[in-house]
Amino acid sequence: MNKYELAVVVSAKIEDEERAAVVDKCKALIERFGGTITNVDDWGKKRLAYEIQKMKEGFYYFIQFEAESSAPAEIESRIRIMDNVLRYLVVKNETK
Repeated sequence: MNKYELAVVVSAKIEDEERAAVVDKCKALIERFGGTITNVDDWGKKRLAYEIQKMKEGFYYFIQFEAESSAPAEIESRIRIMDNVLRYLVVKNETK
């Protein structure tokens, strides 16, 4: 099992319930592909470095998880088509 981190920027124009649903859907995807979530960091609303889809702000979430090496590609391919996700990125955590 490898350690990964999923960074997700969610639209600031949606309601709290919808935003929570998007994050829950991301967590469900991780678990669906055999991952175990170790930590979820909610950074809240932050200003974006540049405008995305005419939005200047977004909600940042960082989800740490452990999974097999095939899981990140599957997770990213599903998140790519999700509504209200402005940006996403899965990176491998290299711990020594």
